[in-house]
Amino acid sequence: MPVPLYQAKAEFFRMLGHPVRIRVLELLQGGPMPVRDLLAAIEIEPSALSQQLAVLRRSGIVTSTRTGSTVVYELAGGDVAELMSAARRILTEMLSGQHELLEELREAEVGAR
Repeated sequence: MPVPLYQAKAEFFRMLGHPVRIRVLELLQGGPMPVRDLLAAIEIEPSALSQQLAVLRRSGIVTSTRTGSTVVYELAGGDVAELMSAARRILTEMLSGQHELLEELREAEVGAR
């Protein structure tokens, strides 16, 4: 029996639900990067990065190529970069709304004094 679309979407977003994976995707928006550069930018243990890269690779979101001892990762397609941009826009709106609410609370506090 095929998986319902909503369940497949939930699995997709669960796969994205790790800070290191999100950071890798953000970094790869600038173009392909060797693992050593990803390690320097993220500052985690190599084994932890390797584990997260494997998840992204298995999902098909990133691809890797090896040249000698250097492994380079890149986004598998432009849709991922668009998804990351959409997430930034959504978060900006959400946080902007929270900032406005905080300002209202501060003004109400000053007015109550």
